[in-house]
Amino acid sequence: MKIDHICFAVKNLTEGIVYWDDVFGYKQYTRIVTNTRQKVKVTFLSKEDSIMIKLIEPTEGNTSLINFVNRGGGFHHLCFKCSDIEEQMGELSKKGLITLVRPQPGEAFNNNNIAFLLAKYGLNLELIDSDEKAEIL
Repeated sequence: MKIDHICFAVKNLTEGIVYWDDVFGYKQYTRIVTNTRQKVKVTFLSKEDSIMIKLIEPTEGNTSLINFVNRGGGFHHLCFKCSDIEEQMGELSKKGLITLVRPQPGEAFNNNNIAFLLAKYGLNLELIDSDEKAEIL
């Protein structure tokens, strides 16, 4: 497994994109995509020689994330790319991680599967097994 991106939850994607550009020099890499299963709007940001950043904004019905961003938002999860999500989930489950979301298509990844697990210390993990990102600018 290797880290693919770090995700931050924001109240407004447009404001988040401007902030990450102005403060850290990250540029918008993908168009904004709505992930209907996770009830978020998503965009990826990139910067040469740096890890990718994903920003998410809650959509209607995502009460817990709406509450989180209303308290200021911030770090949401680490995403690890692996060769096989199912196999990796089995290995991580044996190590005590809790499955939050079984593999399902993620619109921000051209409908390749994504999954979420909870690790120690409240660490939310996303797993992917594809390099694809939807709607690259």
